[in-house]
Amino acid sequence: MRNIRNFSIIAHIDHGKSTLADRLIQTTDLVSARDFKNQMLDTMDIERERGITIKSQTVCLPYKANDGQLYYLNLIDTPGHVDFSYEVSRALASCEGALLLVDASQGVEAQTIANLYLAVDHDLEIIPVINKIDLPSAEIEMVREQIEEDLGLDSEAAILCSAKEGIGIDEILETVVKHLPPPKGDPDAPLEALIFDSHYDPYRGTIIHFRVMQGTIRTGDEIMFMSNKARYFVEEIGIFQIVRVPKKVLSAGEVGYVIAGIKTVSDTKCGDTITLKKNPCAKQLPGFKETQPVVFSSIYPVSSDDYPELVLAMEKLKLNDASLVFQKDSSAALGFGFRCGFLGLLHLEVIQERLEREYGLSLIITAPSVEYEIEMNDGTHMMIDNPALYPEPTKIANTKEPYIKASIIIPDKYMGQVMNLALERRGINTDYQYFSSNRMEMIFELPLAEVVYDFYDKLKTVTQGYGSFDYDMLDYRDSELVRVDILVNGDRVDALSQLVHKDKAVQRAKFATEKLKDEIPRQMFKIALQGAIGAQVIARKTINAYRKDVTAKCYGGDISRKRKLLEKQKKGKKRMKMVGEVMIPQSAFLAVLKSKD
Repeated sequence: MRNIRNFSIIAHIDHGKSTLADRLIQTTDLVSARDFKNQMLDTMDIERERGITIKSQTVCLPYKANDGQLYYLNLIDTPGHVDFSYEVSRALASCEGALLLVDASQGVEAQTIANLYLAVDHDLEIIPVINKIDLPSAEIEMVREQIEEDLGLDSEAAILCSAKEGIGIDEILETVVKHLPPPKGDPDAPLEALIFDSHYDPYRGTIIHFRVMQGTIRTGDEIMFMSNKARYFVEEIGIFQIVRVPKKVLSAGEVGYVIAGIKTVSDTKCGDTITLKKNPCAKQLPGFKETQPVVFSSIYPVSSDDYPELVLAMEKLKLNDASLVFQKDSSAALGFGFRCGFLGLLHLEVIQERLEREYGLSLIITAPSVEYEIEMNDGTHMMIDNPALYPEPTKIANTKEPYIKASIIIPDKYMGQVMNLALERRGINTDYQYFSSNRMEMIFELPLAEVVYDFYDKLKTVTQGYGSFDYDMLDYRDSELVRVDILVNGDRVDALSQLVHKDKAVQRAKFATEKLKDEIPRQMFKIALQGAIGAQVIARKTINAYRKDVTAKCYGGDISRKRKLLEKQKKGKKRMKMVGEVMIPQSAFLAVLKSKD
């Protein structure tokens, strides 16, 4: 156990975590030069395409240190985006230390501070690393000051490195061996193993990723999950070295996987404790705190026949993404589906893409909303996140919406643009402070509903990519809410209904009807697209009908002949409108969700 080190790499998005993990893998000769590729631990197509880490990945690095001993370094690479902070917190619970990466050109940013607090909460040893020192815009001394002042860490202990160029990698490995504590635990105690992740394999069932806190686990042992008392026999255990490497025994302090033929997906829960049936531990490990979703949206299959496949896909995806929260839902227009809670809009996009790519499903996603508090006339309170559940306005005494405290770190030259953006979104500027001569933090109190729509994208645009954004939930505050319904040919499409602030209702309704006009194909009759609050129509667009020239064959004669043909056509179109249904393509639902350019 003295020769094991468990550590994570944490940082703000785009500060070089995955690149550093690549260099560590190369330096320890875990992968041959022929098999190596960039973003080695980012195994999903979406991660490679977007250049971001979505899933924490584990790898065991064998490293021969300068003292001549062989050490096993269990590295967990973590995401940097705020939407995947739950992945980071779970990874940190399995470690004794963390490398905190800071970009030499951008300095300390919002998620750097947020992830540092997470690591401190878990009582981890922190090693600061200044990355990208090879860039012409690198300001190493300024970053040292920020590490000292903003993070409260010893800047003299910060390691200078360039993950891209391979500078300082040996020093990082030596520091991990010397300064991070080895894991604690008794290999002879009753088994206590913490599940921090899992994924589904169609041939082997659920593969559990776990950290052994106490005791020893062997192939053939009968294990038990503490939460539901489900029992299984261990078929295979091992460690991750890019590929799964089977072992006969894993003991206290080690990180690995277990395969036990678990076909019942719901038996495995993230944060659960694995113990031995014959010698169980006294109590369950603390696990992880429950996630608090902030964005809610419904997912329906395009074809109702695909619903059973969607049920299976959601269960398997929940294994691999513990922050996904869902419950069954139904809609008059779209049939059966799921009401899902997400940690942000990027999280929603990623889940949708994974369901479509990994499970081959075609989906319809409803407009994202947040959870509102409604006070009724009779004094009762209710929480709703679905516009379809919004009560009659006459029965409502008061409505409240959630507010967040947003921390935005920017170069000071963008202060005016960011202020305008936040004030447009009903924000209140409560404070600002300078970190250095040209970097500042602005604090706003904003309604969460205004942030989930497209705030982060707009912030990146106005700050040319230099703005960083982090937020904490504050409280619920009084708000004038209305439900905007979208009617297609007089029929309400509940999947397109949105709860919005009264001042933004007309703007949102106009935008939705314009987008639908572009997406819904023309019919043989006129289609009215309306945005309405109750019975009051606040926006309208019309899709004109295809028109056949029925008078083309009349080449003269009395005008009454033409009139007769036009009247006949008019009656036919009226009859067709009575029975004609408008099919709304999937692209129309997605177009309404996308932000206004």
